[in-house]
Amino acid sequence: MDNTKLKELKRVYRHQRTRKKVVGTTEQPRLCVHRSLKNFFVQVVDDSSGKVLFGMSTLNKEVRGKIKNGGNIDAASLLGESFAAEAQKKGIKKVCFDRGGYLYHGRVKAFAESLRKGGMEF
Repeated sequence: MDNTKLKELKRVYRHQRTRKKVVGTTEQPRLCVHRSLKNFFVQVVDDSSGKVLFGMSTLNKEVRGKIKNGGNIDAASLLGESFAAEAQKKGIKKVCFDRGGYLYHGRVKAFAESLRKGGMEF
């Protein structure tokens, strides 16, 4: 097994461990994060009903027009600000942050801090 597959497999195992503890409810849905090399994806999930309430990525028109590259810290922080604004329009203010097995560092940290700056609570 090459190194990239092994790293992804370890991330999936870390995510499975945290998913045992992090559960989204109707009052406090789960905000899950996925990052690729070129883009950053987030969605809000209600685990009790099994539905995605709201999702966004760096591929959206409003975010894509303001950034040059979707896979860096600037793009993640811009996505966090616009995501917080859109989520509050839909009535989502308090969430449970699921970092998806990624370290709380770099893009994930920049996204979380810009969410907090935008008014989200977790």
